[in-house]
Amino acid sequence: MAELAGKVALITGAGQGVGLGIAMALSSEGVRVVLAGRTLEKVEAAAEQVRARGGEAVAVACNVRQAADLSAAVDLAASHFGGLDILVNNAQEVPLGKLEDVSDEAFIGGFESGPLATLRLMKLARPHMVARGGGTIFNLASSAGIRWDMAGYGAYGAVKQAIRNLTRAGAAEWGRDGIRVLTLAPHAESPGLKWWLENNPEEAAAFFKTIPLGRIGRLEEDIGRAVVALCGSDLTYLTGATIPLDGGQANFD
Repeated sequence: MAELAGKVALITGAGQGVGLGIAMALSSEGVRVVLAGRTLEKVEAAAEQVRARGGEAVAVACNVRQAADLSAAVDLAASHFGGLDILVNNAQEVPLGKLEDVSDEAFIGGFESGPLATLRLMKLARPHMVARGGGTIFNLASSAGIRWDMAGYGAYGAVKQAIRNLTRAGAAEWGRDGIRVLTLAPHAESPGLKWWLENNPEEAAAFFKTIPLGRIGRLEEDIGRAVVALCGSDLTYLTGATIPLDGGQANFD
């Protein structure tokens, strides 16, 4: 997909998991990537993986709960690579647990790292995208927000559903600027999901039975390559939607 060569992407939570998988897939198409993460050593190591495969990457320490860090990450994309075309809002603190067990601190952390960070980065990215004739924003959500049984997932689901609403608003308000905004809801071989599978074996067994394709998505090959396709010219009429990259499990209708 030569059309993506030279574009610039900022990806949060890019030191591992889904963020890194997306970064590797985009960089393989010539996209220059800014890898943002709370632990600088992790994102530096991730950037080295990208460079080892011939890609261009720069790492930046970024706590998405800090507005100054978000601004600095966008500024780095603009100063180092000359602009910004793709934004992936991936980083998220997860407030899991039954309602009576979720602390105010965990709930606030979920919203500050999720919807608030997403909104802040969307607004920071917009002028750079407008200057380049448009862009694509990906906000990460989860099927946890639409479970039939929300027990233990209410706080997390609330966070992720709020992000979906920001996607819809961004798509409606910025479409005339050439900016598309999409929500991704992946199941992938991330460290977080692996931890959950290992620590909840009975629920995990039931979980696998609900996935028609019978497996968890691969980070680069399934999730990252989908992002590459969604950035391409063949899908420029798609915006405001939730894309469930989950092997057919969830029903977002």
